[in-house]
Amino acid sequence: MRIADSVALVTGASRGLGRAFVEELAKRGAATIYAGARDPSRVTGPGVPVALDVTDPEQVAAAARRCADVMLLVNNAGVMALSPLIGAPTMDGARQEMETNYFGTLAMCRAFAPVLAAGGGGAIVNMLSVVSWFTNPVNGSYGASKAAAWALTNGVRIELARQGTLVVGVHAGFVDTEMAAELAGDAPKLSPAEVARQVFDAVEAGEVEVLTDDRTRRIKSLLPDDHEKIYPGVQARWDASQPPS
Repeated sequence: MRIADSVALVTGASRGLGRAFVEELAKRGAATIYAGARDPSRVTGPGVPVALDVTDPEQVAAAARRCADVMLLVNNAGVMALSPLIGAPTMDGARQEMETNYFGTLAMCRAFAPVLAAGGGGAIVNMLSVVSWFTNPVNGSYGASKAAAWALTNGVRIELARQGTLVVGVHAGFVDTEMAAELAGDAPKLSPAEVARQVFDAVEAGEVEVLTDDRTRRIKSLLPDDHEKIYPGVQARWDASQPPS
């Protein structure tokens, strides 16, 4: 799809990668960019602020009504609780991640599918993760939510193919945002601007998947042998991080 002169909505647009998506859309000549955020007063730059908590059905429905001219939906909003699956004191973090990363993305896809159909098809971008494909216990429940969102992305693509909607899944390793800072430390990180550039290159080329970095491409290549080539190293790092029994 052609981004110049298009109308786009980006969720989680007040900071980090969401802000980079808005800025890249503006560079490419999008006519209108709706910048969805829980606190729209924090939206700066070229986007039109829209109050949008993707876990709130009323706000999702209101956004679909207000932004009824959208041709490109970027589902970027997400949370990470840094919760192990067993070791977390409660399941609150896991529930929050599923509500935002999976159910919030699904709600947005459902609300905007008719909008996109009315405009001729358009495109949906779902921001996923390298941990869509493997689980690191440090953020185990986050990985589970992104694996669910990956399955969602593939299913939505099939359901919306007949209306001509392109559905793009974006998998990334560490991106230089506040979310990654606590988990990744000094590890190499991709700039949000570079991720946004790759994503919209893919949208304009009609590609259904973006693997943004070498680590992500390597992990996907290992999936046929994940229990031999991925999980032994994950297990060793996890065991080394635990106190002596």
